[in-house]
Amino acid sequence: MEAPTSTHMKAAKRILRYLKGTIDFGLSYSSSHDFQLMGFCDSDFAGDIDDRKSTTGFVFFLGDCCISWSSKKQPIVTLSTCEAEYVAATSCSCHAIWLKRLVEELHLPQEGPTKICIDNKSAQALAKNPMFHDRSKHIGTIYHFIREHIVNKEVELKFVKTQDQVADIFTKPLKFEDFRRMRENLGVTKKCSN
Repeated sequence: MEAPTSTHMKAAKRILRYLKGTIDFGLSYSSSHDFQLMGFCDSDFAGDIDDRKSTTGFVFFLGDCCISWSSKKQPIVTLSTCEAEYVAATSCSCHAIWLKRLVEELHLPQEGPTKICIDNKSAQALAKNPMFHDRSKHIGTIYHFIREHIVNKEVELKFVKTQDQVADIFTKPLKFEDFRRMRENLGVTKKCSN
């Protein structure tokens, strides 16, 4: 915003064209008896070409309905995809714990840990196993928050294939077919006109 270029203007126009073309789209909700909280989280790696910071994206579902999502630049520069995914998983687990408490206050009890789906096995192993300490001691202690909550069975990391990673849509550009599939998986559909 401080020194916009023609590239920035093109990106802004593209976003506005997308919004204009999808004005009839929205989240659709249906009645359900499944109130289990589940999250998906993802990260790109060094996606910002200016400062090389990664982007964290996550989405939470209550049953089949999308109820909360975020896309945010990470506050630190990470050194690997594993570390970027680990930072994303930690951020997502903080949100999961808050959401779980909120949902339980609404008298929708949650059984067992909140499952968070990630598509990086190395980040999953790093979160579960403190023996990776030699490879991760440069990561700030704030990001090891997730380990305690895995041990306390508040959250559980579950591996999911990249093509099934719904949070991909929040972190990186996708091919149109993949974008449309992820958008539908989120429950974003075109409203029926009467």
